[in-house]
Amino acid sequence: MGYTRTVVLDVPYEEAVPKVKEAFQTHGFGTLTEIDVKATLQSKIGVEMEPYVILGACNPHLAHQALTADPEVGALLPCNVVVRRDGDRTLVHALDPEVIGRLADVPESIAREAGELIQKALDSLTAS
Repeated sequence: MGYTRTVVLDVPYEEAVPKVKEAFQTHGFGTLTEIDVKATLQSKIGVEMEPYVILGACNPHLAHQALTADPEVGALLPCNVVVRRDGDRTLVHALDPEVIGRLADVPESIAREAGELIQKALDSLTAS
């Protein structure tokens, strides 16, 4: 069972992070959180790794609908979007909202709409 939607970007990691935020914003998602995993692991346990950030993306209208249907779904929100460098390429992984729909008592239509918007944001990143 897959749980992410992934695209490969032809831009350096440092350029990718703001582009990803902008793409998701354009499609109705704000960035609620930003976790620099590389910096955190370096400072906490001295581990070196490739650049890796987790963005907490939220579409307020869809989040409200999901929380109204199932207040516990907040444990699965916001939708995480990972931007990471993998050698000489940049990968973007977004949580597939259908996974949330399978785990929580949320109408399928909400997960489907969120998935469509996330896919549009990802597609816009790779459009030429």
